[in-house]
Amino acid sequence: MPAPAGPATARFARMGDLDLAGRRVLIRADLNVPLADGKVANAARIRASLPTFKQALAAGAAVTVASHLGRPAAGRFDPAFSLAPVAARLGEALGLGRPVPLLAGWPDEGSETVRAPAPGALALAENVRFLAGETENDEGLARRMAATCDVFVMDAFGAAHRAHASTAGVVRHAPTACAGPLLATEFDALAQALDRPARPVVAVVGGAKVAGKIELLENLAGKVDRLVAGGGIANTFLAAAGRPVGASLVDRERVPFAAALLARAAAEGFEIVLPGDVVVAPTPSADAAGVVKPVGEVGAADMILDVGPESADRLARIVGEAGTIIWNGPVGVFEHRAFAAGTARLAEAIAASAGFSIAGGGDTLAAIDAFGVSAGVSRVSTGGGAFLQLLEGRTLPAVAALEADREPARRAGLSRTSGGPE
Repeated sequence: MPAPAGPATARFARMGDLDLAGRRVLIRADLNVPLADGKVANAARIRASLPTFKQALAAGAAVTVASHLGRPAAGRFDPAFSLAPVAARLGEALGLGRPVPLLAGWPDEGSETVRAPAPGALALAENVRFLAGETENDEGLARRMAATCDVFVMDAFGAAHRAHASTAGVVRHAPTACAGPLLATEFDALAQALDRPARPVVAVVGGAKVAGKIELLENLAGKVDRLVAGGGIANTFLAAAGRPVGASLVDRERVPFAAALLARAAAEGFEIVLPGDVVVAPTPSADAAGVVKPVGEVGAADMILDVGPESADRLARIVGEAGTIIWNGPVGVFEHRAFAAGTARLAEAIAASAGFSIAGGGDTLAAIDAFGVSAGVSRVSTGGGAFLQLLEGRTLPAVAALEADREPARRAGLSRTSGGPE
């Protein structure tokens, strides 16, 4: 079986290469934003999608945007998961002074007053997860979605790892399908980091357990010069190296895997970076007092909850020397002040580095926000699971569908290189 295609080998039509004037364009975006008191609490994902919407509108397209929100029960409307607050915030972001129209009955019909947008206008379809068959990638639903457009634009990188009707299924039936600017940018950034990186390449992989990141660690081990282990993952590697870890979180079942990867690093010439000093406490609570200890002096009752200051300084030097930095996961329990210094030092060093940096994953994004370093990171990924799957060397279902659908764009006469609409 051939190896999965990496980011650099992804081949799909791009929205910017198509003539959208007068066309019905369906954009699958990721507007799965947090809500509080019936309003959007964080509009980062809306802001990330705005350039795509504006580009399509400027091209003269009639734009319908589809997205999911949360995990409602399928087959019925639930006001708690309605995209109405998103429609209001999107209207503000587009400078309309009113909510964008919300198509409650889409894809079978629009709202009572709006059936479909006119060229140069935009409407928002109600939460696709209200639709029976969405998460099952139902063929009939995918066909009904495709019937609403001339061009389908997959721009929801954060949902590209889901084989759902609105992400992968619709691609098979839309007259033309392509990648949106946001999704394409994510692939370009990952290709730069994984397939044509500036060296040395440093990957920082943190998190609670090795079990969830075995494929990631194995894939990166063959590509990077230094692999920095953090959090519970570092504890597991320390245990594999025969160092005392006390009462720390350790993925005991994966200690043999960690030992094998350490041996592979020694044989192949890349480095797995482990802390030399750590911050310990009896419990990871907000009021716990951290104590700095050399790794060799961790006691039986100690929990390792952060890297120590010497290790943090070393990490800062490592990323400062890197040509490429891949960051997925904190190196400590940064949510508590006593155990935040290591991740803060790492985040600041990545932001200050002259190397190309890409970061993704929920905890990583939370750390970036907590320490205010987003402006210094070259690319902050909008996808969690999709970002992780690409780092693992896996193909995303929605992208695989787009790659298989390159020819219809040319057959439909929409490619700018083909002279425009026939």
